[in-house]
Amino acid sequence: MTGNVMKILQLADEVRYTHMTTEELRASFLLEDLFAPNAVQLVYVDLDRTVIGSAVPLAKPLFLPCPDQFRANSFTERRELGVFNIGSKGIVQVDGDAHTLCNRDALYIGRGSHTVSFSSASPDSPAEFYLLSYPAHAVHPTALIRAADLVPLTIGDPVTANHRSIHKLIHLDGATSCQLVMGFTTLHSGSVWNTMPPHTHLRRSEVYLYFDLPPDQRVVHLMGPATQTRHLLVSNKQVAISPLWSIHAGVGTASYSFCWGMGGENQVYTDMDPIRIADLL
Repeated sequence: MTGNVMKILQLADEVRYTHMTTEELRASFLLEDLFAPNAVQLVYVDLDRTVIGSAVPLAKPLFLPCPDQFRANSFTERRELGVFNIGSKGIVQVDGDAHTLCNRDALYIGRGSHTVSFSSASPDSPAEFYLLSYPAHAVHPTALIRAADLVPLTIGDPVTANHRSIHKLIHLDGATSCQLVMGFTTLHSGSVWNTMPPHTHLRRSEVYLYFDLPPDQRVVHLMGPATQTRHLLVSNKQVAISPLWSIHAGVGTASYSFCWGMGGENQVYTDMDPIRIADLL
């Protein structure tokens, strides 16, 4: 959606979920059409009042609109915003201050900012900004997070094909926020599984943006309660939305990365309710 028009998405609950068709599951839990060129797109999800979006500027800057539904003077009047670049070099201006983001760099924009714009260093190779926003109750400073400065956490094992590195962007021990937690995960050569063994966390909802996936390949994203699992076939630059009651894990047919983002009652990355693989149905 462009301009001040924002799509409203109301998620199905755990009861309705078990009766949904493939098309209904995709319509409710998967965003398939973000990253349109020369546009800002925004989707408001009723779960935790999450806003998910994208901005792909070409020759001219794109300005972050304030949707009518916010009843606010600016997008971040009462919200915080995480910006993650999955494209080429770009610039995000916040109230006149310019921040250059290379591929996989991020920017935290705190509550109270008034004007946000997005530009690409080259329109022939544009930046592709992924946007994730939650309501904010306090003001935290705008912060640029460089991917090159991060110290990744490596977990998993090649034997179980889940050897991966976790890069934390916005978190308790890094760029501070009210409730937004954000980072990205890269898989090591030969590994295809993410977040396996799986988990849920009742205190936070989560969204996954899958990126750097070849156009003809897919990620099989698992979702649902442990005993009622379903799957979504996900393409590059698509977003899977995970409610509180759902696992969120995936296996790819080729190498890929994903950006994870959360909002809710706490920001403790390790606050998870683990599920044994043997208990999945």
